[in-house]
Amino acid sequence: MSRSFLLLLASSRPDGNTELLARAAAGHLPPGTEQRWVRLAERPLPDFSDVRHADGPRAAPVGEEADLLDATLAATDVVIASPLYWYTLSAEAKRYLYHRSGWLRLPGRDFKAAMAGRTLWGVTAMAGDAGTAGPLVGALHHTAAYMGMRFGGVLLGNGTRPGDVLADTGALERAGTFFAREAPLARFPQAADASAG
Repeated sequence: MSRSFLLLLASSRPDGNTELLARAAAGHLPPGTEQRWVRLAERPLPDFSDVRHADGPRAAPVGEEADLLDATLAATDVVIASPLYWYTLSAEAKRYLYHRSGWLRLPGRDFKAAMAGRTLWGVTAMAGDAGTAGPLVGALHHTAAYMGMRFGGVLLGNGTRPGDVLADTGALERAGTFFAREAPLARFPQAADASAG
């Protein structure tokens, strides 16, 4: 089966270290692999409203949200490229995940079943020790587990000023094989369950 990558750039500025690292990794995908890049800051989603307990079905998304839903459903692999902001995902990445929780309740879409078996990946640049990215990694892993997806892990790189990550030779070496790795099915620790919202 051919793979189709949706690469979500979740930084507030273009051409940052996270984006550079994501593009380095994607540059090693096999020729002809479909890649769709979406810069979330340039295609802002509306504020998310949790309507789980409201009467009636959730309204179908329109505009940017509808396009992003269709792009997500069309992808075999979803990559969230988010800088490490206060030890976790950026606001843009979180907003995307919030809307995914709303898509679970769209009549006739069966979003959770559609995403099961596909792969979620993460890419992040940060300053300092890799251990500080634990909450970000956990959020993506648990998102994959809840959805029945595979989790390819998070490609970590170091850099604060623009372009710094290109000097992180270890990160660039890992980028060369990152998307070629086998992604296991994500599972919650001790088979615990969690709600996506």
